[in-house]
Amino acid sequence: MKLQLLATLILMITVMSCKTGEKTTKTVGDGHNSQNSLDWAGTYRDTLPCADCEGILIEIVLKTDLTYESATKYLGKDGDISRSKGNFSWNKEGSTITLEGVDGTKESNQFKVGENKLQKLDMDGKVITGNLADKYVIQKQQNVLTGRYWRLVELRGKKIEKAGNSPKEAFLFINADSKSVYGNAGCNSVHGGIEIGEMNRIKFSKMAATMMACPDMEVEREFLQVLETADNYNLIGDTLVLNRARMAPLARFENVFLK
Repeated sequence: MKLQLLATLILMITVMSCKTGEKTTKTVGDGHNSQNSLDWAGTYRDTLPCADCEGILIEIVLKTDLTYESATKYLGKDGDISRSKGNFSWNKEGSTITLEGVDGTKESNQFKVGENKLQKLDMDGKVITGNLADKYVIQKQQNVLTGRYWRLVELRGKKIEKAGNSPKEAFLFINADSKSVYGNAGCNSVHGGIEIGEMNRIKFSKMAATMMACPDMEVEREFLQVLETADNYNLIGDTLVLNRARMAPLARFENVFLK
């Protein structure tokens, strides 16, 4: 009788222990989220849709001390770069961030954080859906050629602060979807086609420019000649170099949007 009672008691303790273990397993999660599992700090750049311009170039730099810097530029329109900086905060789930100091009544200041990307949310803090949903994803910088604002800083070995006495900054912007390129040569706007091939091959075609006259056109003429001549490129981080065969670099660009 005593042995039977003892066996029953052991069985009850075992069953209770299993149930307790099952309950613990179900209620305790692994605690992983974007905030503590992803390498989210870094620079994010991309072009967002724009109703009345060629696109909104946006850059956001997230720092590990929970501060940020951001800048936006409306491509194809005159106007300065809009900049802001401050702190950002995570939601309680550790999945989205809110940029402080940005007027959330005019544009969304919330972003969902993913693997090497930020997804801009709508004014209600929800993921944007529809045909343009993927256009609101801002990629982390990892040697990307297209969708970037490349400012001309060197031409045939000579540093370019600004194209002579011209009023505008010389730059290129390569659109992967339309296989086109547009920008400014320092005075006139330029646009045309582009082909990007294997082994860093590149070809600019059907390049056209506006016909505005500026005090100094020498740098602009040389810049346009470089675009006609270049047949390959090198890309290292924020630096793009256009070359002709194995000759000395023809032009050097920097993606220095915040500087």
